[in-house]
Amino acid sequence: MTNQKTFNPQPMSADKAGSTFNLEVIRADFPILQTKIYGKPLVYFDNGASSQRPIQVIDAISNYYKNDHSNIHRGVHHLSAVATEQYEQAREAVRKFINAKHDYECIFTSGTTESINLVAYSFSKQFIDKGDEIIVTEMEHHSNIVPWQIACEERGGILKVVPINNHGELETNELKNLIGPKTKLLAITHVSNTLGTVNPIKEIIEFAHQNNVVVLIDGAQAVPHMAVDVQDLNADFYAFSLHKMCGPTGVGILYGKEDLLKEMPPYRSGGSMIKNVSFSGTSYGDLPHKFEAGTPNIAGGIGTKAAIDYLLNLGMENINVYEQELLNYATQKIQKVDGLKIIGTANKKAGVLSFLIEGIHPYDTGAILDQLGIAVRTGHHCTEPIMKCYNIPGTVRASFAFYNTKEEIDVLIEGLFRVRKMLL
Repeated sequence: MTNQKTFNPQPMSADKAGSTFNLEVIRADFPILQTKIYGKPLVYFDNGASSQRPIQVIDAISNYYKNDHSNIHRGVHHLSAVATEQYEQAREAVRKFINAKHDYECIFTSGTTESINLVAYSFSKQFIDKGDEIIVTEMEHHSNIVPWQIACEERGGILKVVPINNHGELETNELKNLIGPKTKLLAITHVSNTLGTVNPIKEIIEFAHQNNVVVLIDGAQAVPHMAVDVQDLNADFYAFSLHKMCGPTGVGILYGKEDLLKEMPPYRSGGSMIKNVSFSGTSYGDLPHKFEAGTPNIAGGIGTKAAIDYLLNLGMENINVYEQELLNYATQKIQKVDGLKIIGTANKKAGVLSFLIEGIHPYDTGAILDQLGIAVRTGHHCTEPIMKCYNIPGTVRASFAFYNTKEEIDVLIEGLFRVRKMLL
């Protein structure tokens, strides 16, 4: 890492979303926010791991199980037709949400992890030969590192890594230097789950394509917080999870360009993904079914549409503006805590604050905050290479969502002062 500098956060944005958002109404949509932890009002700052769900999503899933449950796609009876229609409406909602060209380019998976594993297996099997190169970055989640390591081991490929600097920003010149004639794929996060860094994805994709390199984007930390247009980005693959964007757990999306998905072999096999099966051979189904073997998470799909509808009703631009306001407020306030160091000081960040208090283990900080009703994440956040870069055991991470408030941030800051008083 290079280029140490003092972190000076950007001025707080105008309260543009404040007039649009009715936080009292929004927070009332989330039943869990009304609960208390150890007698204290819950302050939930672990949104980077998983967001909370509004009642609209909970009710949509409940209604499906109470009134419409049936298996989908192959039934001729009424309930199967109803469930199938709702599930495919969810796929269309995903298509519109990320502006994919076709709904069949949106593959339902169990989450970002499976989406990346699908590409690592199927793309590599079709396109990666011995000596070919795959590039990842130093800021990736383990889910966007390990699948590529396995793919390289199985196919004889070579894994290369783009470093980051002390701010937690990609060394983009190094990225350009790493791309060569044997480079087949670049796997890169849109937003770092640990540092909050927002990478210049569109420019990176453009450069990669100039060198005939396919790009997979881990969008798990981007899609919940900003508008994403996969056609504008010209992404080849884009992966994300619903549980980080007010949707159900166990549901993810892999967007892939039609021409690539058609050439890639199936990732899993079984029912739904076939055209014909005989002992002399099997032919595979069309997109998206080729990659969706077995009975899917139908309720999760229906919850997906409810979550997308909820976010779009608020407006992704409004969400982005308000969360930036929270981040700027928290950044200014938290630097008043003596001995606290922010890890990740990129110029462009999403709503994540990772930090350490000198002399206090992050686990101890998190444990005391928990007793105050404040939920943060501690540890390496599935990004051990980042921790090695900074030579630290882990961080405390506070990650924000549109239902959080400045008053909750004040509670966090008060909690950190208490941590220092108790442990130092």
